[in-house]
Amino acid sequence: MTINCLGKLIDLSSPKVMGILNVTPNSFYDGGKHSDEKRVLYQVEKMLTEGATFIDIGAYSSKPSAEFVSEEEEIIRLIPMIKLVLKHFPETLISVDTFRAKVAKAAIENGACIINDISAGSLDVAMMEIVAQLRVPYIMMHMKGNPQTMQSLANYQSITKEMLFYFSEKVALARSLEISDLLIDPGFGFAKTKEQNFEVMNNLELFQMLELPTLVGVSRKSMIYKTLETSADSALNGTTVLNTIALQKGASILRVHDVKEAVETIKLVSQL
Repeated sequence: MTINCLGKLIDLSSPKVMGILNVTPNSFYDGGKHSDEKRVLYQVEKMLTEGATFIDIGAYSSKPSAEFVSEEEEIIRLIPMIKLVLKHFPETLISVDTFRAKVAKAAIENGACIINDISAGSLDVAMMEIVAQLRVPYIMMHMKGNPQTMQSLANYQSITKEMLFYFSEKVALARSLEISDLLIDPGFGFAKTKEQNFEVMNNLELFQMLELPTLVGVSRKSMIYKTLETSADSALNGTTVLNTIALQKGASILRVHDVKEAVETIKLVSQL
C-alpha cells in the first residue's frame, strides 16, 4: 500500500486526500475559477495547508458531453501551471488528470509525479507504455467511451462484475509492462446512471479483491446533487457523507474539491 512519488514513498494504508485543481474554463463545479496565476497559487496553498497529500491538475474537462480539446491546447494549459505550482511549492506531489500519452510525458518531464487516466489506457494505446517508461504511479479509472459519448453507454448486465473484469484486464496489461505502482478508480459519474453509481458505492468493498489502493472521486457530483435536488455548489454535505461510506469500504484516497472537510472525515473515521 505504498507508492513511489519522485523517490518519496507514500503510505496509503492510512487514507490520503487529493485536492482537485482544474485549469479548465468549463469543469462542472470549478470551471474558470483557477484561470490566472494568483488564483491557482491561492488554491494550491489552501489545499496544501488544509492537508492535501496530492494536487491533481486537470486541463481537459471530462464532464459528460465536454467539448473536445486538442493535445496542444491541453499542454498549453497544463505545463505552465505545473511549473508555477512547483516554483512556489517545490515539494508538491502533482498528479495530472489526462488520458493522453503525449500530455502525460510532458507533465512528468516538468515535475509531475502521478498520471491519473480516466480511460485506463483505452483512449490512447500509448499511455501505459509511456507510464512504464516514466516509472510513475498510474491511476486507472473505469469508464466506457469518452467524455462526449460515455453517458449513452451506461448499459450493464452486472455493473460490479463487469467493472471487476475490466480492472483485472487493465491490471494484467499494466503488470505485463512492469508498471509497479497501480491504483484504481471506480469512476463515479462516468458511463453510469445515478442508480448505478450508488450500486457501485454499495459494493465498493468488493474492489479490495484486486489488492490495489482505491481512489474515490464523488466530490460534488451529480449523484449527490440530483438525489438531493440541489446543485453542485450545495453538495458539500452530501460529499462528506459518501466519502465517509467510501472510507468505511476501504478507500485509500479521496479526490475532492474541499480538502479540509475530507481530512476531517478521515480523522473521524480512523477513530472507529
